Amino acid sequence: MDRRPRTRPLSRTALRLVLILLLGLGCSFGKSKTDLASEAVQRGLVAQQQGRLDEASAAYHEALDNEPRNQFALYNLGLIDQTQGRPLAAENNYRLALSADPDMTSALFNLAILRAAAGDIQEAVQLYRRCIELNPNDAGPHRNLGYLLLSIGRHEEGNAEIRRAIALGAPLRPPEGQQAPQQSVTTSPSPLPSR
Repeated sequence: MDRRPRTRPLSRTALRLVLILLLGLGCSFGKSKTDLASEAVQRGLVAQQQGRLDEASAAYHEALDNEPRNQFALYNLGLIDQTQGRPLAAENNYRLALSADPDMTSALFNLAILRAAAGDIQEAVQLYRRCIELNPNDAGPHRNLGYLLLSIGRHEEGNAEIRRAIALGAPLRPPEGQQAPQQSVTTSPSPLPSR
């Protein structure tokens, strides 16, 4: 009599599950951590654009598990935090993104908005000036800096920044959460360059 234990053959369902598991493992096999982080960021962007912020956040954290200094995952986590009313978490994520890429203008710009709202006008001014230094033709930092300077009584500088923003095509509305100052722009805008 054969004393070996009998094994039952795997059912079709079990075989399918094993195959799916092996294929799933094979998909990430051989990919670098940077590639895995990039794929996670892409999934996060899709989820974020579709309003699935919890899913987006999870994807960005997955990216950070593979690449802890991924500035795109950090920035997008900051953006989610900022839009959901968590300014301290947003600020932390923007600063981490900037530690990975000090020239990331989107993180500089959003951090400047947060610092202005928190009352740290000097840091906000420095952050907007850095944005302008990196991308002088971006109207948004000129506009926001102009309104910020006007709000602290630096009218000549503020008006100059707003004129520059208008010349670059920025709408004349103050940044979110900031009131238009009583002192208005004193000169008419220069015409936009013809294309």
